Amino acid sequence: MTLWTAILLACAATYLTKLAGYAVPARWLQNPRMARVAGAITVALLSALTVMNTFAAGTALVIDARLAALGVAALALWQRLPFLLVVLLGGAAAGVVRWWG
Repeated sequence: MTLWTAILLACAATYLTKLAGYAVPARWLQNPRMARVAGAITVALLSALTVMNTFAAGTALVIDARLAALGVAALALWQRLPFLLVVLLGGAAAGVVRWWG
């Protein structure tokens, strides 16, 4: 299979998945349980993406400055600091750890 064949198949699968979403009955989408499930899936996917980007480098487990940045950002969020400050503090923590070590 060539690269372009794989890309076209992925595009077709994505389009068909989106098209199938229009076939879902409206009463299913208005169910409060569905809203909770959709919210939970969003949080779970974002958490998985964060963990993968923090602890993985290729197929290896890595603990480096990204962990410090995540920890500082989590503390800043816990203190309910503004989001821009959370990002700046996380970046500064990563910079300090990389500079120091």
